[in-house]
Amino acid sequence: MAAAAAAARESWQAASPRRRRSAARRPKRRGAAAAAGTPGAEPEVEGGAVLRRIQEANSCLQKHLEQLRAPEGPLSEALGHLHLDTPPVEADAAPGPVPEETLVPGTCCFKCVCYGVGNFASCATARSQLAFLLLLLERCQVPRSHCWVYDPLFSQLEIAVLSALGVVVLRENEEGKRSVCGEPTVFYMPHCGTALYNNLLWRNWSVDALSKVVIIGNSFRGLKERLLTRILHKHYPYVAKILTGLEEVVFPQTPRYMDVFNDTSVHWFPVQKLTQLPTDTWAFREEPDYQDCEDLEIIRKTTEEPPALT
Repeated sequence: MAAAAAAARESWQAASPRRRRSAARRPKRRGAAAAAGTPGAEPEVEGGAVLRRIQEANSCLQKHLEQLRAPEGPLSEALGHLHLDTPPVEADAAPGPVPEETLVPGTCCFKCVCYGVGNFASCATARSQLAFLLLLLERCQVPRSHCWVYDPLFSQLEIAVLSALGVVVLRENEEGKRSVCGEPTVFYMPHCGTALYNNLLWRNWSVDALSKVVIIGNSFRGLKERLLTRILHKHYPYVAKILTGLEEVVFPQTPRYMDVFNDTSVHWFPVQKLTQLPTDTWAFREEPDYQDCEDLEIIRKTTEEPPALT
């Protein structure tokens, strides 16, 4: 594993993608697909082989992005509009304890949090999404130690591989309820359930906090188009309320990576737009519960967590 870890620390290059048209529907989770023997799923292998496959996926993805001729794209635009001023004394988001591991010393300007990348050891689509995360960290000059990753479906092998890659594997299912703690943060959430985006917005529901957030994930415009208006406002009110306070640029659509980045956009929340929202927008801060929500596409915290490595 040591040799594999050394190989994993090789440098990764990145380029930002250009526009694409949003797909009509979001695919099912890769972890569930792999477990069911869906086409594209592969048998799990040992850690060194997984790392080699990730590196191969990275090389292919890097070449593909370079062919798009987009060194400056939606990601650069989003990061350029982040609000980097010193946060005010009051809390950025809804009250609650902040996990100790979110506060990492260092001079890095950005942090990164990744939810829902899936079972990359057995699924090529999830592996390509993980490869993009590594390219993203390089592009944003974010040290891997400043990147937190979580998926309740991770196997012990995948946790070990991620640790070898140098990212921080979260041990608790946060359900997306993570505060930016006043620091600019990129949330990479490929093909996650709508509730996860809603939870993230709730936890950072203030002008100052949201102006420091970039979300790479399902198109919010697509969510609005697919969900009935009453369902969107009842179960995902934070997504519904923020639609006029964000900027969104879609990822490129290409046949080779159709299952990897379909319905994916870069979202950010300019201060100018947030301050133009009605004043009562920020008064509502009720924590989402989804008690009577059908087809909830997240794994709740009450579900048994995988055992931590010893």
